[in-house]
Amino acid sequence: MATLTLDRQHTALLIADFYSAFMGTLPHAVERQVVERTQRLQHAARAAGLFVCYCATVFRPSYVEISERNKTFSARKHSGQAAVGDPLALIHPAVQPAAGEVVVGKHRVNALHGTALDLILRANACDTLILLGYATSGVVLSTVRAAADLDYRLVVVEDCCADQEPAIHDFLMQRLFPRQADVVTAEDVMQALA
Repeated sequence: MATLTLDRQHTALLIADFYSAFMGTLPHAVERQVVERTQRLQHAARAAGLFVCYCATVFRPSYVEISERNKTFSARKHSGQAAVGDPLALIHPAVQPAAGEVVVGKHRVNALHGTALDLILRANACDTLILLGYATSGVVLSTVRAAADLDYRLVVVEDCCADQEPAIHDFLMQRLFPRQADVVTAEDVMQALA
């Protein structure tokens, strides 16, 4: 791949579903130091003046947003677990948003579906989206596909993503994502921002 170049005024970093419950304990994340690497990238993005934003999946009490037909979320509705309505409560403490950074609560896997994220990015003249998070086969995959259809230039930060299934992560990064995104490392992005 050619050297990554980024237009800072038109680029956003999306830290997607970077959950405390997984990123600090999931072997795929821990072994690869995903939290530490993401924290360094977050600091570099802020220093470069990028538009930094976050998303997390949240629901109202009784999970009113979940249909019985939704295979992904209907088990959660019946789990007996209390719904979490505040996305900030879910984001890993190492990468908590700073004052003024956008946090989007979502009710589906895709960060753009049913949220104001696309509107916010466009309102802030962001046409390039740097994406990372958990899970590679969840929010990253779903958001890459949707954002590509919305004509965003996409950059996926491979070593800041994690998945329960490392083999699926590798397949997506090597075979599927390159069709719609530049797949890079955190170091590649930080060099482009330096």
